[in-house]
Amino acid sequence: MPSYESMVRRIRDHESGRHRPDDEYAELYCRLYGLSERALFGGEDEDVELGDEIDAMELARRAAASDVGRETLERLELAVDDLASAYPRTPPAQLLGRVRRHLEYVARLLDGRKTLAEHRRLLVAGGWLSLLGATCHIDLKQYPAAAARLRTAASLAEHAEHPEIRAWCLETEAWQALTEGEYRQAMVLSQAAQDVAPRSSSAYIQATGQEGRAWARMGRGPETRAALNRVHQIVSPMPMPDRPEHHFRYDPAKSEAYTATTLSWIGDPAAVSYARAVLERLESREDGGPRPRRAASARLDLALALLSTDEPGEAGHVALQAVMSGLLVPSNYWRAVEVISGVERRGVPEVGELREAYRELYGAPAQRELPQLGA
Repeated sequence: MPSYESMVRRIRDHESGRHRPDDEYAELYCRLYGLSERALFGGEDEDVELGDEIDAMELARRAAASDVGRETLERLELAVDDLASAYPRTPPAQLLGRVRRHLEYVARLLDGRKTLAEHRRLLVAGGWLSLLGATCHIDLKQYPAAAARLRTAASLAEHAEHPEIRAWCLETEAWQALTEGEYRQAMVLSQAAQDVAPRSSSAYIQATGQEGRAWARMGRGPETRAALNRVHQIVSPMPMPDRPEHHFRYDPAKSEAYTATTLSWIGDPAAVSYARAVLERLESREDGGPRPRRAASARLDLALALLSTDEPGEAGHVALQAVMSGLLVPSNYWRAVEVISGVERRGVPEVGELREAYRELYGAPAQRELPQLGA
């Protein structure tokens, strides 16, 4: 048998994507996470499958009377929903490649003959795809590319007269501002998104939750709780959507996750119970099955909440699980650094292991001042 240290290194290499597991271990990972081998590890067949998908839509288009056709549009819109639903479980760089291919196809169709109704549906599909591409770029901290995608999405939404996509563009900018520590800008953008979004739409709910997170980062407790209460009033009567994993469709689980994050940022002890419930839901096989990437983020929420209730030992343990998952994306690194810094300030002996694991998987933590918990 290999040594314990050797096994730990190999598992870290597997989960960070440095080495692909052998077949028998790949199967065990798939069983553990409840995902297909392609979803976890990708592979050469993925480009072939994506090409087949585009080719199938192209064949349907050529069989129709116009350059676009109803069947092609329906297949394209279904593909957009599939990509948005793949977001929580697909590495952003991998998903971005798929989004680019579909955007290229939309551009070709826009150059062809079509009715006004077909033209609008293409603009809407292109708007959602551009917005999803921008989200992936932000996850990868590729901000100039994200800004270009957001401008394109907003322009397409304007031409298509689609206010929800316009609102999502503003909300996505607010999220980026939040990750960069520009909390007042995040609040302003979130409120602008609410002004544009149709009431009770997913964009409106998400923007309201984002406003609450911005207020929390500024230490404004009453405004934070007011925003959370507005979200709960809208979400509480909502049924679970058919595809709760869809990035642009709000579901009650997202409300709980946002509540956990927001309460942990203002140091509210209730954040611990919320965060535990969210993590349990994300790791269960209900409501669409396990969502490992969102679960990794939920562990950061739980760790931060535990710090606010003076439980640094468990906080460090939970944070280590999040880091060792290998599933954190660059836009979440600052949250991991914040938890690591909080654990270190409280003198937890295991913080060295936590910092080393973070450096090994994600690189050295950014050197920047982080606000005190509950500030």
